[in-house]
Amino acid sequence: MGSDVLLAVVIAAAVSFDFTNGFHDTANAMATSIATRALSPRAAVLLSAALNFVGAFVSVKVATTIAEGIVDNTVIAGDAGLALLFAALAGAMLWNLVTWALSLPSSSSHALIGGIVGAVLIAHGTGAIKGEGLIEKVLLPAVLAPLLCGFVAALGTFVAYRLRPGGPTAESRRAYRYGQLASASLVSLAHGTNDAQKTMGVITLALVAHGTLDDASAIPLWVKVVAALAIAGGTAIGGWRIIRTLGKRLTEIEAPQGFVAESSSTSVILASSYFGYPLSTTHVVSGGILGVGIGKRLSEVRWGLFGTMVVAWVFTIPAAGLVAAAIWEGSEAIGSGSTGSVIMAILSGAAALTLFVTVQRKAAVEAHDTVGDHDDEPAPPARAAAPTPKAA
Repeated sequence: MGSDVLLAVVIAAAVSFDFTNGFHDTANAMATSIATRALSPRAAVLLSAALNFVGAFVSVKVATTIAEGIVDNTVIAGDAGLALLFAALAGAMLWNLVTWALSLPSSSSHALIGGIVGAVLIAHGTGAIKGEGLIEKVLLPAVLAPLLCGFVAALGTFVAYRLRPGGPTAESRRAYRYGQLASASLVSLAHGTNDAQKTMGVITLALVAHGTLDDASAIPLWVKVVAALAIAGGTAIGGWRIIRTLGKRLTEIEAPQGFVAESSSTSVILASSYFGYPLSTTHVVSGGILGVGIGKRLSEVRWGLFGTMVVAWVFTIPAAGLVAAAIWEGSEAIGSGSTGSVIMAILSGAAALTLFVTVQRKAAVEAHDTVGDHDDEPAPPARAAAPTPKAA
């Protein structure tokens, strides 16, 4: 019975993490389309939610990497393994909420990986970590992917604004806005193929540890459906804090830039999903947005904010790992079996809910705060004033 309770706790924690991933990372797909007014905020997040759901079923290579490529699966077995997975998920979820409260677009993917590594490291030492897989599958893509996306986006923006003297015309800007409907949709689809699979991988690990499943590479259909629904549900509620940061605060986004940023991001994310890299879509899209700011005018990028974002990126894996390690230690100190994990689950849930409610009450960001302040379509020429009749 205790093992069944632990499995239920892990699945609940995985769904909760996936939900926070949805509203934390909605900005990846829709921030630029909202900022340029190509889509209304509500329509954007609902479209993104639907496509995140669909994207979760496209591939399972990333889920397999999470399930097999980062830690030694032999240490994730039985009740002890389930307790480790719970600690990893709780650490990742709490770090997600901290960065959301700070309006910083950090990586949910790296938070989850950091949670797994931190919990396994504190319980079993360095020998249980697959260092080569962590470097090859996580750390190197984390550095290279945003640089590649930023370079492509900067080049594309430079070309878009110099095809005609004076930049894109009003007619071409409208065309770019229509193009954003397709490019933003593709980013959402790509986000679903990459991010929802991470939760699938963790639930699959839990099923193997519980003895319900024999092969970690065989993802059951119900796991795919649950993960897809959770990330889609989180996406649908908005995540306006992160959307505002990427769409308005990092650089001013016009329609040509939005289209280029989204197209560049889609290419990189889908390529990483194909090769099974659990890439941070946040890093990639942030790199694309930075690139379009550089491509138009270097001075338009708010470098101080970008520096703060990079600091959050650097600390995400170790910070989530430390939180996960503390939760695991707390579970062990409270009691053996499922008792410690259940109590820590209640405490973690209470902390998460308190943080969420407090931020929403004191510093809420609403949908209308995410729309760009500028209108990148020139206003029509003013009509000449009629001559004033002369007095008789």
